[in-house]
Amino acid sequence: MVTLAEVARHAGVSASTVSYVLSGKRTISAATRERVELSIKELGYHPNAGARALASSRSNIIALMVPLRTDMYVPVMMEIAIAVATTARTHGYDVLLLTGEEGPEAVRRIAGSALADAMILMDVQLDDERLPLLRESETPAVLIGLPADPDGFTCVDLDFAATGALCVEHLAGLGHREIAVIGEAAAVYERHTGFAERTMHGVRKRAVGLGVRVLHRPCEGGFAAMAATLARIFDERPGTTGFVVQNESAVEPLLNLLRQQGRAVPEDISVVAVCPEQVAVQASVRVTSVAIPAQEMGRRAVEKVVAKLDGRSVEEAELLKPELTVRASSGPAPAAG
Repeated sequence: MVTLAEVARHAGVSASTVSYVLSGKRTISAATRERVELSIKELGYHPNAGARALASSRSNIIALMVPLRTDMYVPVMMEIAIAVATTARTHGYDVLLLTGEEGPEAVRRIAGSALADAMILMDVQLDDERLPLLRESETPAVLIGLPADPDGFTCVDLDFAATGALCVEHLAGLGHREIAVIGEAAAVYERHTGFAERTMHGVRKRAVGLGVRVLHRPCEGGFAAMAATLARIFDERPGTTGFVVQNESAVEPLLNLLRQQGRAVPEDISVVAVCPEQVAVQASVRVTSVAIPAQEMGRRAVEKVVAKLDGRSVEEAELLKPELTVRASSGPAPAAG
């Protein structure tokens, strides 16, 4: 492994000069800095992370609070986390993973130590108990999600209210007037998780404007839970012809159950999902969907937190515009009678 002393010898300068070039703590002439940087590149020198942190008073680590809940779709969470980690590396940062279950204690731990330079929080609830601590902390933070009161916070998220409205508009435009929303597990709504609550707000508001009746039923996902939920929906609203699914693990069970009941998709029933692209295109019927831009959210969250660390201003809330892709699962509502 190449040492700092070897870089100094190669560049013909002292070891302290190399250190100053790396830390930026003293002014070094342009010619000397260029010579040192050339030696670093030619020798393939990588500064020791601990020494670099001491020199800059930074850890060069971003803490990422990831939810590890059984009622959340883990692949999406992991896709966001991977995007955060890979983007952070391009900016010279490593990522420290924390579990969301630690809640305020994890925020307290990061804010009160030198473990990380900044935080990115996922699984944001409307009245998230971590947020008061963030307001008091001087540690830069970005939320992947939107709380009820985002004032003063830097956030990035899909515009889930617009997403819900877009799904209703699509089905209403095809003539559907009885729509059922198959939602996340009940615990997600009990926690008032932002993305789920905001989607339903968008659904209900747009449905009123379009004269569409909406029935919302949470679902644990999986075949048995979906079967019970579907039976309840058709018992309560037998005229339902359109489904909006915001539960990745319920998409394929729903399609299978409709097929078993002799209900053709999309001739009898139309299905629209809010889900990852992979789930939509690999289903037994290619599903009309609004994709979850997991990688984009992770990437933008890192860019915002790095901008904060660099002293650059960033917009407080960035909501990504939803895009609906029409596939084989949605079509005109069946004729009455």
